Amino acid sequence: MKDIKIESTLTVYEDYNELPADIALLMDTASKARLKAYAPYSKFLVGAAILLDNGEVITGNNQENASYPSGLCAERTAIYYAGAEYPDAKIITMALTAGSQKQPTASPIPPCGACRQAISEYEVKQDSPIEIYFMGTSGKVVKSNSLANLLPLGFDRSFL
Repeated sequence: MKDIKIESTLTVYEDYNELPADIALLMDTASKARLKAYAPYSKFLVGAAILLDNGEVITGNNQENASYPSGLCAERTAIYYAGAEYPDAKIITMALTAGSQKQPTASPIPPCGACRQAISEYEVKQDSPIEIYFMGTSGKVVKSNSLANLLPLGFDRSFL
């Protein structure tokens, strides 16, 4: 038996104002997408903006359904649209912002497990990392240089 140690390195910006200008613009786009989310049950709005290597920016937001499993997260809404509309483009950067309509959300909110798996699939497909920035509606912003930092023991096609 032996133990293995898994480490992740994340960059934390104290607030939105510390972001590079291009990332702040992408986060602004994610924030606008968040405000269009359909979340009548949870009152928890999520917005995503994805920068592709062809310069296109794709947005998504969460879409709930009274039959909860039938809804879709913002990250997957955006990433699947990008894959459908621009199948040969690489995803360079994702900006995510999430928050409750019931209370302030100042803590950074990372992608859920299902979204991490979907993002991982695209990292493997394009054979290059995807930068991910995530935040609440205010406060700190966290940057991961790759989805692998958020899902270090990912499941991919090599296991099939």
